[in-house]
Amino acid sequence: MTTARNTALDRGLDMLGRALARKLNRPSSGYRPYTPSDYEKLFRALRPGDVLLVEGRAHISNAIKYLTQSTWSHAAVFVGNALPAPADGSERPRLVEVNLGEGCVAVPLSKYASYNTRICRAAGLTAAERAEVVGFMVERIGLRYDMR
Repeated sequence: MTTARNTALDRGLDMLGRALARKLNRPSSGYRPYTPSDYEKLFRALRPGDVLLVEGRAHISNAIKYLTQSTWSHAAVFVGNALPAPADGSERPRLVEVNLGEGCVAVPLSKYASYNTRICRAAGLTAAERAEVVGFMVERIGLRYDMR
């Protein structure tokens, strides 16, 4: 049952969630990576379908690391050359990730050039299975993050 009241409540919860997401996505002070990635080596090592684990810098990253007892607070899927190069000549997006408040987006690998990262690669995937993973992620670009 959808009523104007439920819709207004949903909009209100969504606005509250987005405001909270903006606050939690702010960088925390004092972050210093132990050994930031060597961008060129990272790019050469990645294969389409790999998951790039990232030690995030935002307030929400600290909460995620605490709750999961992990070094890593974020993950993105490397899609290689699956996405076109931007017409303006800027760097080609090679990662697809889902961000709080943003949703599913494509970003360049250089976004994480100064972060601690690790490559997570599923063993035994065929080229066709890797392509399927990449296609799955690319098809979801633009989906919104449910803030409720």
